[in-house]
Amino acid sequence: MSVVDRVRALLGSDAVEVSSGPDAVPRVAPASPDAVALLLGTAREEGWRIRIEGAGTWMPTDAPAALALTTRRLDRIPAVEPQDLSATAEAGIGCDLLRQQLADRGTWLSLDPPGLAGRTLGSVVATATAGPLRQGFGAVRDHVLGVTFVTGDGRIVQSGGRVMKNVAGYDLTKLEAGGFGAFGVIVLVHLRLHALPRVDQTSLLEGSREDLTQVAEDIAAAGLQPAALELMSPALARREGWVLAVRVAGSAALVAAEEAGLRAATGGRFTTLRADEAHGFWMRAAESLAARPVTFRTGGLPDSSDELLDLLQHQVGDEWVSASPGVGAIRWAGETTVDRLRRLRRTLAGLEVPLTLERAPWPVRSTVGHFGAYREGVGPLVTGLRRTFDPGEAFVVAVEGSE
Repeated sequence: MSVVDRVRALLGSDAVEVSSGPDAVPRVAPASPDAVALLLGTAREEGWRIRIEGAGTWMPTDAPAALALTTRRLDRIPAVEPQDLSATAEAGIGCDLLRQQLADRGTWLSLDPPGLAGRTLGSVVATATAGPLRQGFGAVRDHVLGVTFVTGDGRIVQSGGRVMKNVAGYDLTKLEAGGFGAFGVIVLVHLRLHALPRVDQTSLLEGSREDLTQVAEDIAAAGLQPAALELMSPALARREGWVLAVRVAGSAALVAAEEAGLRAATGGRFTTLRADEAHGFWMRAAESLAARPVTFRTGGLPDSSDELLDLLQHQVGDEWVSASPGVGAIRWAGETTVDRLRRLRRTLAGLEVPLTLERAPWPVRSTVGHFGAYREGVGPLVTGLRRTFDPGEAFVVAVEGSE
């Protein structure tokens, strides 16, 4: 019996899609967490290699495997609790649909990663791709109260809880948030929400990178806490010069106070966008980052952003760059080579700065790896965790690469 026939016998014909072409891989779409567990348990027994996909819009679907497991049929929202500011959603739900459903209940998932419009919730959590809103609302793991995932040998594991006060037991949530699917297939996510902001306002200042870096420092020194404080390269912002974008969201009183503080700290130099202009500005930037073949992020100290931007400019260029100076996060996108990525990661390792390869063609990510052991001892730790959660090495994931 062929692999496809075996899977059809397990999950039904409607769960399997067979494409044509020499490099085509059968795509399996389980309709429940139990079905995912059944598939992966069988994969362990049969020695099948599995690559994990959400909607297939973010990571290139080019990793060699016997089967592609897509979460697209896991698209339900079992619970939304506006009074607790929490929700439970399956991993395959589209982020656009989820945001709409939450907004109808007066709640907001304050995540805005690149490529958000076409991505699934599981993709965002598994890759931990936070956007500019990380400045005010934290990294992806700060929005995830718990996850349910299926290990490489078919075990269903629950971590965390539905509400913030539930922290009993060993929490594996942080392992899954940013694990790139190396430790299990996320099937359900318990989310921390915020109240839908009554006012959402964006202001821009264009200038040289050095000048805008100083302005960002002035804003931080004034004690302002915007939802986003993002420094963008000219190409990304679609302007002649670099752009510093400040986004303030919340009640009318909060936004008014933050705007007054911004004017006082910067001499009223910013221009405030209309709501439609602001929406277009953030969406275009996010789409531009997602359109490049290679994307990575670095995480340094807030006062190291200028130094790291200089380093990126020298080694890989800075045409498509977005930086959050308040938290030290930088996202780079563009075209580059394996050798340049290796050299950059080695240089950053000397500064104790991690480089996470977010997306790239398989030949690049299989060589460079998503994480890379930038600190001594990280490699053996990751290897041990993978043996625990994927003992049969079913998942095709380039965590460490072949550097």
